Amino acid sequence: MTAPSGRIRAALLGAALLATLSACAPGTGQQVTTPPAPTASGSPSGVNTDIAGVGDVTLTVWDQEVRGGQNEQIEKLNAGFQDKYPNVTIKRVSQSVDDLATTLRLALTGDDAPDVVQANNGRNTMGAFVAAGQLIPLDDYAQAYGWQERFSPSILKFSTYSTDAKVFGEGSLYGLPQTGEVVGVFYSRSKLAGLGLEIPKNWTEFEAALATAKQAGETPLVLGNIEKWPAIHVFGPLQGSTVPADQITALALGNSGASWTTPENEAAAATLQGWVEKGYFNEGVNGADYDAVWQGMTKGEGVFLIGGSWLAADMGAAMGDDLGFFVPADAAGRYATTGGTGLPFAVTSASQHSDVAAAYLDFLTSDDAMQILVDTGNLPVNRTAELAGSAGGALSEVFTEFGKVAGSGDVLPYLDYATPTFSDTLGAALQGLIDGQLTPAAFTEALEADYAAFVASNG
Repeated sequence: MTAPSGRIRAALLGAALLATLSACAPGTGQQVTTPPAPTASGSPSGVNTDIAGVGDVTLTVWDQEVRGGQNEQIEKLNAGFQDKYPNVTIKRVSQSVDDLATTLRLALTGDDAPDVVQANNGRNTMGAFVAAGQLIPLDDYAQAYGWQERFSPSILKFSTYSTDAKVFGEGSLYGLPQTGEVVGVFYSRSKLAGLGLEIPKNWTEFEAALATAKQAGETPLVLGNIEKWPAIHVFGPLQGSTVPADQITALALGNSGASWTTPENEAAAATLQGWVEKGYFNEGVNGADYDAVWQGMTKGEGVFLIGGSWLAADMGAAMGDDLGFFVPADAAGRYATTGGTGLPFAVTSASQHSDVAAAYLDFLTSDDAMQILVDTGNLPVNRTAELAGSAGGALSEVFTEFGKVAGSGDVLPYLDYATPTFSDTLGAALQGLIDGQLTPAAFTEALEADYAAFVASNG
C-alpha cells in the first residue's frame, strides 16, 4: 500500500507462478494448464514474437503513469518501442489512478476496449476482470519471453489468479509490473552515530537500539497513525519476523489454509504493544498525522521510522546523506517484509493485437527499461540491487534492500487487502492494540473473524 498520494490498491498478492507445470495447484484442487509446446522459433505455438512482421498496428494503452518521473519513463519507453517497431503506433490514454479505477471497468465491457491496461492487482479490480474473462492469461508469453527468469516468483505472484479468480497467487499470470515497493526502517545516520550504534542487522539488534535511544532521551521510533493504515506498515514487517511467509501470504490474500489466532501472530502483536508500553514511540501515535510525523523526522524528531520506499525521495531531499534505510533480518537471517509492486500492465481479451501487446509488456519490463526507470527516479522491480549504485543516497539503499528481499527473501503482501472490509478491521484493531484497549489475543481474534468469514463465503 502506498501513501495516499500513490496508487490505490485492493486485496493483494499470493504464492508462485506455475506456468509450465501440469499439476494441481496446492490447496485448490484446480488444474494448472501446461502451455503449448514450443515451436522451432522457441515460442509456444500460437504465439508470435516477430512484431516487425505483423503489419501496421495501433496499440491502445491505458495507464496511470501521470506524475513526474512516472510520465517521463513511460514516454521514453513508448518512443523506444515505436522506434524498434515502426509499424506500431501507441495510442496512449493516461489518467490519474482514481480516474482509471472509475473508467476502466466500463471500458472493458464496451466496443472500444483498450489493448493494454494498468489494472490494480487486487481482488476487486484485476480479480474481477479475470473472473469476467476480460483479461488474457499470459502464461504462453511468459514462456516465450522468459519472464519466469526475469522476475522473482515473489513478484509474479502479485498478478497471478486462478481462472475463476477465487484464489489469489496460484494459477495463471495476468500482468507484469514495472516498479517495486518495500517497507523497511528509515533512520538518521547522525543520531545513530551519536548513540554509538551500528546499523541493526536483525530485529533483536533493532530492539536493542530502540532501548539505547530511549535511555539516551531520544524518541526511538516515530509513527503517525491517525489515518489507521500507517500502523499496518509497522505490524507487517514485525509479523514477517515471527510468522512463516506462506501463512502471511494466505492471510493477506484472503486464501484458505491459515489462521490469525496463532502463537506467532499473537507474539508479533505483543511485540508492537510492548514497544508502546516501553515508550519507544512518540506520544499520541493514534492522534498523529502520518505526513506531519515523517516530515518531523526530517527535522530531527526521532531516530527510526518504519515506512515504505515511497517516502525515500521526499525524506532524502530534506535529509540528504543523513537518511539511511535497511530491512532487518529474522532470527534465521532471512529477509521478509511487507512490499509489493506498481500497478501491473495487462492485456485485455478484447484486444485484436495480443502478440503486439505482449511484446509491449516485455519491452516495458526489459533490462534496458529498468535502467530508464532508475534514470527517471523510479524503483525498478527487476535488477534492483544491481542498479542501486545509479540511484544515489538513501535511494541506493532502498534499491539494495528491495533487491535482497525480492531476490532471496520474501516480499509479503499488504495485509489490509485480504477481504473487502479488512482495511477497516485491521486499522481499528491496530489502534486498539496501540492504545491498550485490545490484548494481543483479542487483536488476533478480531482479525480472524473477518478473514474466516470471507474465506467461508469465497469457497
